[in-house]
Amino acid sequence: MRAHHTRRAVLGAAIAAAGTGVLAACSDSSGTGHGSTNHGGSPPKATPKATPQAYVAPDGPEGFVSADGPDVVGREEARDSGPVRTFKLTATATRLELGGGRTVKTWAYGDRLPGKEVRLKAGEILSLSLANHLPQETSLHCHGISMRNDMDGVPGVTQQPIRPGAEFTYRFKVSNPGTYWFHPHSGVQLDRGMYAPLIVEDPNEPMSYDKEWVVLLDDWVDGVDGSTPEAVLAELNHGRAGHSGEHMMSMAPPAGKAKGPSRVRRGATSKLLGGEGGDVAYPYYLINGRMPDDPAQFSAKPGDRIRLRIINAGGETAFRVALGGHKLTVTHTDGFPVRPTKTDSLLVGMGERYDVMVTAGDGVFPLTALAEGKKASSMAVLRTGRGALPAPSVRPAELNRKVLSSAAHLEPDESVALTRRRPDRIMRIKLTGGMKKYDWAFDEKPYSPDRLYPVRAHERVRMVFINTTEMWHPIHLHGHTFALAGINGSGARKDTTAVLPHRKVTVDFDADNPGLWMLHCHNIYHSESGMMTTVAYRA
Repeated sequence: MRAHHTRRAVLGAAIAAAGTGVLAACSDSSGTGHGSTNHGGSPPKATPKATPQAYVAPDGPEGFVSADGPDVVGREEARDSGPVRTFKLTATATRLELGGGRTVKTWAYGDRLPGKEVRLKAGEILSLSLANHLPQETSLHCHGISMRNDMDGVPGVTQQPIRPGAEFTYRFKVSNPGTYWFHPHSGVQLDRGMYAPLIVEDPNEPMSYDKEWVVLLDDWVDGVDGSTPEAVLAELNHGRAGHSGEHMMSMAPPAGKAKGPSRVRRGATSKLLGGEGGDVAYPYYLINGRMPDDPAQFSAKPGDRIRLRIINAGGETAFRVALGGHKLTVTHTDGFPVRPTKTDSLLVGMGERYDVMVTAGDGVFPLTALAEGKKASSMAVLRTGRGALPAPSVRPAELNRKVLSSAAHLEPDESVALTRRRPDRIMRIKLTGGMKKYDWAFDEKPYSPDRLYPVRAHERVRMVFINTTEMWHPIHLHGHTFALAGINGSGARKDTTAVLPHRKVTVDFDADNPGLWMLHCHNIYHSESGMMTTVAYRA
């Protein structure tokens, strides 16, 4: 694995790679040096050239800013300057090897899991082309990025879906450094192999470290004993189709009888999650696309300071993460810096990201991701010396010591703390539904494209999420970051936050990015069953 001895070396390598202008969809099997090694089971192969698909905005609601309206375009034109970094991806059906000889048929970005990393600097313009070689329509959402609305990747809301055989280019300026990722926003495609890290470097990085390890956590069901995410959704919905409606134009064929074993789980309980941990019995849990008995490994030297960028790309599982024999110093959450906080382990919900620093010991150490409440785990390995691999089922003692269970315990770095201001608008949103009927929704009303939560530009908006259900929900807002309510005022900056059963969470954000923005649970099966809505700017 290629070494990166300093932060500047990491940055220089990223710029050099980006300057080539292409991210190959079927790349070679060399490591990236960031933990995203190609373990694809299919050799590179020629694929037909996709047809460019022009941007056509969906019809927006009357009286509200449209996704490609003058407010959106004018804002972007005012800041559309800087180097352009060009990347190309292909969404394709493929066969992947997950470790230990286990192969699955799935959909992925190229022939690798996770997809090849996209890396650029804050202040640059991202040009990311996606060629759709799937049998279904698709889309791509850059999770956590504050971008122009017509590039948000939500079919039926901000764009038309990308047709099979077509290619669409997402182009927007990236302003905020941080750890992000991208995935489809079409049906339950997220729960296949279509995800990859998006790392935005800080050109004035204040931290000093020797190496960087990008860690993607995932729960896996696709292609195992005939299972598919669409069949899982159908089983959870008791054979009914989901409620997500028109914006998910690339839903799978109508729900039918699930193939393979039942994937509905009962009794997955967790104190940290306040009760139920999840509803899906995933057969595999992965770190950087690998099973724990054939894990991804990261090499360093004793004493190296390592930055871990941890991303939960799972569909339905929270992970409790610990590095055996090490303390973790949390430095960022969802891309934004916090006051450094020490912990032994941390709980990461779907869609959340945490950056942590560790000082590497001497030996072979398990990075364990415990599937919270599900009595299973995955593992990767930090190797700084000789020694045998840890057992796949290892449970580092740090998992049960000090656990950072919520970013509510973190304080923002003063450079990103939201300024104190009385809210101009308060939204109280109830999280409703249950497992019995699988009728997840906001305010007891499943997603409908004409049901909107209105805001006006320049408002300070307060959202109060009130969870009336027996399940926890990671709630994600597109196009913005919000501040958690803190003891001393505004708390950590986030775009995804967990709301535990029968609890409420209050967040504030500034309405500074006009458009139509999705607000949804990042449990893919909850959102596809109706727990999503639209925050819409009035014209």
